[in-house]
Amino acid sequence: MSKNDDRDAVWNSVGEFIRAQREMANLSLRQLADIAKISNPYLSQIERGLHKPSADVLKNLASALKISAETMYTQAGLLDQAAGDQSPRTGPGVEESIRMDARLSTDQKETLVRIYRGFVERS
Repeated sequence: MSKNDDRDAVWNSVGEFIRAQREMANLSLRQLADIAKISNPYLSQIERGLHKPSADVLKNLASALKISAETMYTQAGLLDQAAGDQSPRTGPGVEESIRMDARLSTDQKETLVRIYRGFVERS
């Protein structure tokens, strides 16, 4: 596989990740586009891996989806996984793992993250 094929696979993966996060947040394509301040067609192209969004667009999407920009940048290969970790004691992205678990609702994810932070802040 060539470098271009690798990058295309990354952007396809980013699009799938954004779509999954949007669906978990129960947002339509139009709703997410409005919240992130981007156009409908542009978001559709991103989700299908046809367009490579800028870091600013990824940040807006992350904010709209209530996930960290670091998580989005890591998905896009713009940030190393280790760089997204908050401290050496957090392990391999505990909060990111919670947020990416498709089996949990948005409320469950937020609750688990709050509980997790409460435990680690006491240590």
